[in-house]
Amino acid sequence: PKRSCCDGCGHTVLGPESGTLTSINYPQTYPNSTVCEWEIRVKSGQRVQLKFGDFDIEDSDACHFNYLRVYNGIGPTRTEIGKYCGLGFQMDSLIESKSNEVTVQFMSGTHLSGRGFLASYSTTDKSDLITCLDNASHFSEPEFNKYCPAGCVIPFVDISGTIPHGYSDSSSLCMAGVHAGVVSNILGGQINVVISKGIPYYEHSLANNVTSKAGRLSTSLFTFKTSGCYGTLGMESGVIPDSQITASSSLEWPDQTGQANIWTPERARLKRPGPPWAAFSTDGYQWLQIDLNKEKRITGIITTGSTIAEYYYYISAYRILYSDDAQKWTVYREPGVDQDKVFQGNTEYYQEVRNNFIPPIIARFVRVNPLKWHQKIAMKVELLGCQFSIGRAPKLTMPPPPPPQSSNDFSLQTDKTTSTPEIKNTTVTPTVTKDVALAAVLVPVLVMVFTTLILILVCAWHWRNRKKKAEGTYDLPYWDRAGWWKGMKQFLPAKSAEHEETPVRYSNSEVSHLRPREVPTILQTESAEYAQPLVGGIVGTLHQRSTFKPEEGKEASYADVDPYNSPVQEVYHAYAEPLPVTGPEYATPIIMDMSGHPTAPLGVSSISTFKATGNQAPPIVGICNKLLARTDSSSSAHALYDTPKGMPGPGSSVELVYQVPQSMPHFTGS
Repeated sequence: PKRSCCDGCGHTVLGPESGTLTSINYPQTYPNSTVCEWEIRVKSGQRVQLKFGDFDIEDSDACHFNYLRVYNGIGPTRTEIGKYCGLGFQMDSLIESKSNEVTVQFMSGTHLSGRGFLASYSTTDKSDLITCLDNASHFSEPEFNKYCPAGCVIPFVDISGTIPHGYSDSSSLCMAGVHAGVVSNILGGQINVVISKGIPYYEHSLANNVTSKAGRLSTSLFTFKTSGCYGTLGMESGVIPDSQITASSSLEWPDQTGQANIWTPERARLKRPGPPWAAFSTDGYQWLQIDLNKEKRITGIITTGSTIAEYYYYISAYRILYSDDAQKWTVYREPGVDQDKVFQGNTEYYQEVRNNFIPPIIARFVRVNPLKWHQKIAMKVELLGCQFSIGRAPKLTMPPPPPPQSSNDFSLQTDKTTSTPEIKNTTVTPTVTKDVALAAVLVPVLVMVFTTLILILVCAWHWRNRKKKAEGTYDLPYWDRAGWWKGMKQFLPAKSAEHEETPVRYSNSEVSHLRPREVPTILQTESAEYAQPLVGGIVGTLHQRSTFKPEEGKEASYADVDPYNSPVQEVYHAYAEPLPVTGPEYATPIIMDMSGHPTAPLGVSSISTFKATGNQAPPIVGICNKLLARTDSSSSAHALYDTPKGMPGPGSSVELVYQVPQSMPHFTGS
């Protein structure tokens, strides 16, 4: 692609696949009586598409003297695609050519207003083409891909922010992409944009010849997704040893004490305190060399000046050379450009300035060759990039060095190399080495082994806890379990049971000496320590000291008919009445004397020591009569039941079948 004549051409960058062009003075009013033609040519077999970011051409003369015209082809055989004019004209659609050549013609006559135009072009395979004026606020998606044309570094567009913190949503997407180092201003390229919440303040910085201004709070910001090959390569961290940092010369002078003060090459580590590296001579032959020990993919460089206010030294322009053997050197050039790339350096002694290599450099040795400086050649540096394992790019012999010049009038004279160096496309998938293959096998195996060990430990811990629970180290006593009452129901009387009762003797001493673990055995073989209450013919499953209401319903072994002759069946409360405050909390345990009487069959229960409510008799009348009849008065002076304090003694004429708490009415079975 090339630009034709004449005096009406503004900012113009015509790349091999994309570019940007504007009218003269844009975005100010274009002058009268100007003309400009741009001839655009892309690779054969492709077509050109044209997109306008801004269009403002006065149309008072109905497009006779002020207009923009687009043609298919170049030269006399070209054919017109369209003629356009209008103030604030919105051209949302793309203009496409029918061949790989396009001519754009701008003409201005006498007019009063109009900014002119800004347009971008690319090949038609870049369907997501945008212009240099598009910013993040024009898109609603949280993440999107767009194609930026070449030539978006323009002075009338501003950006705020930097990487990795992000850019204000009012910043130009493509210009921010150049600043971030994800696209080239000469080539253009694809950007992957991610939108997120804004931040209160955006920093200013200088990178890739683009100055980002400080900015205030914005609603949102955007960043770029990249390949991730922007890590530091070891200057600041010390991974690169001092022996691998060399220079053409070093500044040396005695200090006030007479000791030598040398600014050696190993001092050129970015962000390290102290003085930098400085060259003894101030000419175009000086260099700082870094040995990376093996080939790396180098994507950028960061530089500062002396970082010491007393020594206001810095390098303002430099070249980059690279090599694999430190013998044959290649000067870095951008693809399609037949001149060495001159990188913008620092503008003062402290600020960090970043420059990116698009496409990256594949090399082991890197040299920085200063071209312009302030007072003395001094710098600190860090290289950006990542590991690389495929073949290297072709290298060309270093051109003759520029003649020595003073720092004040040094001109950028760089000899051309015999041909443009080709830098390998880094999108090629790198070959996997043996170490990488071994790691790919070992890592999953180790993960599986560790996972299995963790699962075994968890299962062992869980089994141990369950075993402890089964052993009952801190288990409840047997009689506190809910299943105790179910075990004791076999001793309760059934309706069909007609058998003798075993006499029962009342004794405290026989129970008091028992240990808690022995009580369940006694209870299972003889009788209940405390009989459960019989309420209205219903046996509740009550635990020790339980106040919960027993289950509703009747046991199958109890008769439904009223066993008493009382005329009115009273409704009794589901709970036993509380014991008096002055009396004992529980009746004294009952111990059956099994020595002189036959063992009762299973199903014979102990007699309840709870008082029945009202005048209701105990639920089983016959049992009480049999117990009275079997009292052996000849062999024992004691009553069948012991008598509480304050009640008649053994000689009393009235024997109590049930123990009754004090101050409670007495009841005898009949």
